[in-house]
Amino acid sequence: MAIECLVLGAGQEVGKSCVVVSIGGKRIMFDCGLHMGHHDHNRYPDFSRISKSGDFDSALTCIVITHFHLDHIGALVYFTEVCGYNGPIYMTYPTKALSPLMLEDNRKLMEEELFSSDQIKNCMKKVTAVDLKQTVQVDDGLQIRAYYAGHVLGAAMFYAKVGDSAIVYTGDYNMTPDRHLGAAQIDPLELDLLITDISDGSVTFHAVLQNDSFMGLTAVLNNGSLMYFAYKELCMLMDDYWERMNLKVPIYFSAVANFDRSFINAAEPCVLFASPGMIRGGFSLEVFKQWAPSEKNLIALPGYLFLCFSSFELSYWVRVSYAWLQNLDNGSLCCDGGCRLMIVKYCVAGTVGHKLMSGKATRVHVDKDTQVDVRCQIHQLSFSPHTDEKGIMDLIKFLSPKHVMLVHGEKPKMDKLTKKIESELDIKCCYPANNSTVKIPSTQSAVKIHATDSFVQNCLSPNFELSKTVVVSNSDSSSQQCNGALLRRTKNSSVTGGILVMDGTKRAKAVDRDELLPLLGVDEHLIGFAYCCPVSLSSLENAQPHKSPAELSNSTPLEEPSALSLLPHRFHNGSLLHILFLRLSSKLEAEANIQEFSDRLELESLRISICSNSNCPYRIESCSEVKSVIFLCCCWSLADEKLGWRVISILRDTDFSTTGSPVN
Repeated sequence: MAIECLVLGAGQEVGKSCVVVSIGGKRIMFDCGLHMGHHDHNRYPDFSRISKSGDFDSALTCIVITHFHLDHIGALVYFTEVCGYNGPIYMTYPTKALSPLMLEDNRKLMEEELFSSDQIKNCMKKVTAVDLKQTVQVDDGLQIRAYYAGHVLGAAMFYAKVGDSAIVYTGDYNMTPDRHLGAAQIDPLELDLLITDISDGSVTFHAVLQNDSFMGLTAVLNNGSLMYFAYKELCMLMDDYWERMNLKVPIYFSAVANFDRSFINAAEPCVLFASPGMIRGGFSLEVFKQWAPSEKNLIALPGYLFLCFSSFELSYWVRVSYAWLQNLDNGSLCCDGGCRLMIVKYCVAGTVGHKLMSGKATRVHVDKDTQVDVRCQIHQLSFSPHTDEKGIMDLIKFLSPKHVMLVHGEKPKMDKLTKKIESELDIKCCYPANNSTVKIPSTQSAVKIHATDSFVQNCLSPNFELSKTVVVSNSDSSSQQCNGALLRRTKNSSVTGGILVMDGTKRAKAVDRDELLPLLGVDEHLIGFAYCCPVSLSSLENAQPHKSPAELSNSTPLEEPSALSLLPHRFHNGSLLHILFLRLSSKLEAEANIQEFSDRLELESLRISICSNSNCPYRIESCSEVKSVIFLCCCWSLADEKLGWRVISILRDTDFSTTGSPVN
């Protein structure tokens, strides 16, 4: 069963994450994001590729959203309220709580309003919130489960399973803990496919900026401004440093109610937190236009800022002077006369941040009518809530999927990481482009089962059985001597018996046969067969070996039978059973493993003995008028049904000849 992946976004690019996965007859859309660098139809995924007729409810089983950032959820309202999707939508509780704020802020920034605030509310009413590690049965065949991803509050990796096929879609994640979020956590899983985000997959973060190394770039002097974009982690570091250095520079947040925008024109140094990210519009763009032309201002954007931040996930513009800290231990300050614009490791193409990263920009077009002079040096600073190359490799090693698909990254970086995954981990990897479809073969052929201690012990013990051998000695030409011996041999040491059951946790378990009934809580009921078979004594009399009764008696010392009165005087019960033993051994040949006892013959579960009960309930034929008939009681289990009836057929249908060995 192949897994088919339709990449509608984040294929060989960063932005508008959206992958539709078809698995076992189910179709799941993972994320529904927008591209913040486009302002035309390319900002949204091409949903027409899902259904030409527009019947998205029938085309999709469900939608899964990994977190609240707009490149992962920004197109959801458009898809539900404009395109008309009304099916199931799943995300974590924090994501459901924060998404309306992100979507509403983005709506206000849109040049063309495609949906209203009421439609955002209607969209969120269709969402089902899930807990981490909660297994959700979407329908009869599909189950999903969310795992902690780090990155931002509520971010989750999602596991999806249909039948024997399973995948994990990561979204953004972080394998390194910081001050307010932990590292991603996931169970060891048997996966056919891992679809992983590689936002920072081309770099390795050797250290996280902290305290002095961070604040060495954010000194505050008497005049000028520094604009600093960062994440919550940097905000916490700033707060710690402000307290340690006893700094009195005020910090402002533009998102609070009644924020006085005149602060951006104040002569005194300050720190300002604004939104949105990547300088793509709103208040952050307004501040950039005013502060970027001044050589006295520093604009810093540390991090991997392809994300759009709202008032809840704040962009941080820090307005301070252009000087730097030196001698951090004593907190002395001095000015180096320079000015730098510190930007991100990556910004979505089309944004102001991306234009600043492209080279030594001296003038930036913020829109078709506006240009901004930039008199700052550009410095890139790695400070990211995304996992790096090492983290991606560690996750792949841990999960060991059959295949890996890379999304949400630039093509050259994807190509480099693909070669690394295939060469070092020997796992097939691909990175399809947008609007392309790839098929991944499902190779889940083996099923992991649990085994009880009794079953394991039974596997380790040799499978013994007893066999009877007959040795005929011709040392005396006038007579033959038969000796029997019981031998212990192993049937097959590599095969053992057991029963496969499904326990309450829906896990396959191998149990020993003796454990099954107590496990099910039922009593044992055995099915067996019994038949009292008539045998002609006249034929047996003619079929005896060329021995005297004394020789037969001496060769196999036997007890006196209880049915002796039914036999001719020269027959002992034991000698009769011995003749039957020889006959059955000859007829069954290699199949025979007959054991001879004084009062019975045994072959597997079959038991043969002379019946002395004239009212035997297993006696069907009535042969009272025939005096030369003896009855043999035969019983066997259901497992040996065919063997039992074959032996009965031999006993009833064989024509014992007058001398020598009996023949048909």
